[in-house]
Amino acid sequence: MTKSIMIVGVGGQGTLLASKIIGRALLTQGYDVKLSEVHGMSQRGGSVVTYVKYGQRIHSPIVDLGEADYILSFEALEAARWLPYLKKDGLLITNSAEIWPMPVITGAAAYPEDIPEKLRARANVLSLDAMALAQKAGSPKAVNLVLLGVLSQRADWPESVWQEAIEHTVPAKFLEMNQKAFALGRAAGNEA
Repeated sequence: MTKSIMIVGVGGQGTLLASKIIGRALLTQGYDVKLSEVHGMSQRGGSVVTYVKYGQRIHSPIVDLGEADYILSFEALEAARWLPYLKKDGLLITNSAEIWPMPVITGAAAYPEDIPEKLRARANVLSLDAMALAQKAGSPKAVNLVLLGVLSQRADWPESVWQEAIEHTVPAKFLEMNQKAFALGRAAGNEA
C-alpha cells in the first residue's frame, strides 16, 4: 500500500529538512521512499511544497489531488491552498500562526479570516500554535520539528525511529533544540 505526505509552507520554514527526516525514518523501516524537490519561490518567502511517498515500490514522489494521507502545513493559508490534495479520510496538521504574503503586507489583499474553522468544516484538521511551541523549544525556526512531533503521534512508526532520523539529519549544533521541539509537538499531538 502506498502512502503520501505533503509538507507545505513558506520559503525558509524548513520543509525540506522535515521531508528528509521523514524519508530517513521510512527508509530505516524498509520502505521504498521517494521525495520531491521543493517547488515554489522558496528564496522569496513564497509557497513551497514537498512530497513524500512511501510503500513497497514507489515510482514517483508526486502527490495528486485527493491522494495525500497527511498534509503538514507550516502556515494556515498554505493549509487552505493545498487542502484539495488531502484524501477524504486524511489528516491535515497545521500551524495556526499566520505568515502574511507580500500582497497582504503591501495592502493589496486581505488575509482570510477564520482559516482553521473553515478547514475543519471540510476535513479532519489538527490545528495548533506550533510557533509558540517552537519558541518554547528555543527557536521559531523549529516549527518543522514541532509538526513532525505531532505527526509522530498519528503515524504508526516507533518513536525511536523518529529520534534516530532526527539525530542523523539535524546538524549537531541544533540537535538539542530540535529534539525539544519534537518532544513538545509529540506531547501536543498526544493531547489533541
